[in-house]
Amino acid sequence: MDVDTRLRELGIELPAPRGPAGNYVPGRLAGDLFFLSGMGPVQPDGGLVTGKVGDGGLDLATARAAARLTGLQLLAAMRAELGDLDRVRGVVKLFGMVNCRPGFTRTPAVIDGCSDLLIEVLGEQGRGARSAVGMAELPFDIAVEVEAVVHVAG
Repeated sequence: MDVDTRLRELGIELPAPRGPAGNYVPGRLAGDLFFLSGMGPVQPDGGLVTGKVGDGGLDLATARAAARLTGLQLLAAMRAELGDLDRVRGVVKLFGMVNCRPGFTRTPAVIDGCSDLLIEVLGEQGRGARSAVGMAELPFDIAVEVEAVVHVAG
């Protein structure tokens, strides 16, 4: 499958990848595995989706949309670092973190925003193992952070 063609069919334009917020790289290739650093939800204007999810905070729909934006950042970083999204053979693992209020337990539904996007773009190769956990705090108060491991062709 030609991923760029699929993106055009879906009307998706990948954003410019946001650079690291500290002393690390966006991703590291180790053999045929590409490890992506944690990415956050960058809005089209460059701002971040911030706040806690749950009662009195961000609602589920807003959090899912933030996870989708995070998925766009993951794809943008893959393209920038690998040169071509057609090198992606499959998502091995996603680790999704949700900045949530006490009592919010629907973290899998939030991270589905990212997973659904990856499956939409990459097909079944976008479906991998996954964790979705709630956190008391995330960097810069972002709503969602996701890191990934993907299998790539040489």
